Amino acid sequence: MYPIDLSGKKGVVFGVANDRSIAWAISQVLAQAGAQLALTYHNDRLKDRVARLADTLDDAIILPCDASDDEQIESVFREVGQAFGEISFLVHSIAFANREDLAGRFADTGREGFRVALDVSAYTLIPLVRHAAPLMTGGGSVIAMTFEASQKVYPGYNVMGTAKAALEHSVRQLAAEFGGDNIRVNAISAGPIETLAARGIHGFMDMKKIHAERAPLKRNIVAEEVANTALFLCSNMSSGITGSIIPVDAGYHIMAV
Repeated sequence: MYPIDLSGKKGVVFGVANDRSIAWAISQVLAQAGAQLALTYHNDRLKDRVARLADTLDDAIILPCDASDDEQIESVFREVGQAFGEISFLVHSIAFANREDLAGRFADTGREGFRVALDVSAYTLIPLVRHAAPLMTGGGSVIAMTFEASQKVYPGYNVMGTAKAALEHSVRQLAAEFGGDNIRVNAISAGPIETLAARGIHGFMDMKKIHAERAPLKRNIVAEEVANTALFLCSNMSSGITGSIIPVDAGYHIMAV
């Protein structure tokens, strides 16, 4: 059992794709701390994979949700409300951009590619929080996943950096709006971790190598370190933190070069 005890707490994790995804690492740590989870899967292709993962957790449920579809979002929280009654946390680990918009020139990003990246990677946080808030009757914690490309230019990240910048502003805006309900909204800015999504980034392995060389800790992070930060943010130990972007990157963000 983790030192932080989430027994009796319930929440929803969006973004589990496979056993290497950050969302799954977060799910495992939260479950080991005693929380009961609802995991969503994006489409039928992922259903069996997510179901197998959920079966390794105690009392976890799975629900379909394409977060770009408002009706599916409404359905998820309706079912979560029926199953759990109330929730204490929400994890948003959703991002997508067309592969062609992650390579080449940012100036060549098409209108539709820009719309898709911003819609899936940033806008989706807004309706998720809007629907989760009524279930957070005793307050709660919302966590989103971001990356330093929101502030700096990373080759191969292109429009996703723009989406992460929008996501981070949404975190601050939502934190201000829901703070009166004792709902905290924060984001974790993780260093490069080799996930399925990361493989679509041109030059990702070079990015990992540079991070490990320049970070003060002289290494890359692992998904469990992000998950442990999420555990802290879901617990009462972080009760005074909201609207923050918390870096988990071995200190890379402090370096000038």
